[in-house]
Amino acid sequence: MTTRGEEKLSYFILVLPPLLIYLTVMAFPTIFSVLLSLTNYNGGKVFGNPNVKFVGFNSYKWMFTEPTGGFWMSLKNNMFIVVMSVFGQIPLGFALAYALSRKLIRGTDLFQTMIYLPNVISPVIIGILFSSFYYSNNSVFMEIVRIFKSDAVFTIPNQPIIPVLIVMLWMYTGFYMIIFLANIQRIDPQIIEAARIDGASEGQVLSRIILPALSGVIVTCAILAISGSLRSFDLIFVMTQGGPAGMTRVLSLYMYNSAFRGAVNYPLANAISTIMVLISFALIIITRWVESIFGGKE
Repeated sequence: MTTRGEEKLSYFILVLPPLLIYLTVMAFPTIFSVLLSLTNYNGGKVFGNPNVKFVGFNSYKWMFTEPTGGFWMSLKNNMFIVVMSVFGQIPLGFALAYALSRKLIRGTDLFQTMIYLPNVISPVIIGILFSSFYYSNNSVFMEIVRIFKSDAVFTIPNQPIIPVLIVMLWMYTGFYMIIFLANIQRIDPQIIEAARIDGASEGQVLSRIILPALSGVIVTCAILAISGSLRSFDLIFVMTQGGPAGMTRVLSLYMYNSAFRGAVNYPLANAISTIMVLISFALIIITRWVESIFGGKE
């Protein structure tokens, strides 16, 4: 029989390695990033600034009041992506998963493979492909616009973020479809069958049984969508590099440009990353609050 001291020692031995990894990989870089955003650091002696000074929230003030409005444009584009992800990818992924679970689609294996396939393709390859499809002068999209010559067809200069949203919708819907399909298949079929015997319609089964049973999964998918939307970088960097005139720039690309392009501004880049984390936490808290009010119980 082990003593109380041996139990505590075993606990610390098991907990200490992952705790050290967390502090090293997550906690320390996060704290250091916040502190760096409050200084005038721009690379130290190598870049001619040997004296690092604490300047408070100057980077945050500049970010919010920048004459070009780079931060607010980037934030607006990120919010477009968040809305498209939460109210586009997730509902569409659920609809496809429900159709597959109800055997409403033939060739389910091929269908699942084709919908999920974009998730296994590099975003860089997808970005290059759709950049040539949308943005080159002789692109397929522009040829279609020239053929129809209709005001109903949106043009790239007016709404440059729309093609990016369409590509993201196509890329990640399959991911949520697989998650929903796996969890729908976990629901006891006898419960659904009993409801149908009692006279429940398809809509009642969906709203009274399936959706409440998946409330936790929906919240998890929403959190994944929000965090992924705020970290969007590679696809947009390859497709548009934030152009034209910064109209497709997002916060992660704004942070990258501040840190590594032109006149580097490391405090501003770290301030942007700090705001991104705070926005992500705020959106996740709102998601949890909405789920606590309207969600069901798994």
